[in-house]
Amino acid sequence: MTDQRDRIYRHIDDHPGIHFNELGRELDLATGQLQYHLGKLRRDDAVVAESLYGRTHYYTPEYDAWERGAVAVMRRETARDVLLYLAEAGASSPQSVADALEIARSTLEWHADHLHEQALVEKRRDERGRVTLALADPEETAALLRTVEPSVPDRLVDRFTRLVDTLVE
Repeated sequence: MTDQRDRIYRHIDDHPGIHFNELGRELDLATGQLQYHLGKLRRDDAVVAESLYGRTHYYTPEYDAWERGAVAVMRRETARDVLLYLAEAGASSPQSVADALEIARSTLEWHADHLHEQALVEKRRDERGRVTLALADPEETAALLRTVEPSVPDRLVDRFTRLVDTLVE
């Protein structure tokens, strides 16, 4: 493996689920250069790419399909906040989660839908049809949360969304 590919591999190993643009920014690599080396790493089965929600995320091969999807969602700060809230508070109504996180219900729904798609959150309905959000697998979720820290650009996008939510309300 060349020094550049080794550097890319180590960064992916240290930051599972990192997306293409973030990887290029953090390693200060040109798009074509990064595409070339990632192509080589993928052909050698050293990294795995997963396209979710408009971004291509990169992982080392030990992550299975569920973990890759879960980590991709967890890299978004608001989604992480939802998971952390549910871990602390337990099963909760969507309105109480939105109120506690100070986000619009529509923002919560967008993140909750993705968390549900990736089997991180269950949407339970009671006999009257009211929804309750709960962690699907608290232990596994906690273990994955420890491996992921959203990037500064991801945090800025989430915080901008929250700002717009507060201005719209």
